Amino acid sequence: MALGFRLSSELVAGVLGGAALGWGFDRLLSTSPWGLIVLSLVGFIAGVINVMRAAGVMAKQSERL
Repeated sequence: MALGFRLSSELVAGVLGGAALGWGFDRLLSTSPWGLIVLSLVGFIAGVINVMRAAGVMAKQSERL
């Protein structure tokens, strides 16, 4: 159960972090809603990569070499 909470929090943190940065860039640069959309997608991709790495599906860079 702890692993499930960790993996879900990794994904949610990536999306929320990207959305927060996108919202901040939109407020700063007046580019609404493009920064929020783009950085939310980037956060989602980063979250998925973190989940895969934490689950052991994807090896870390140091383990590949």
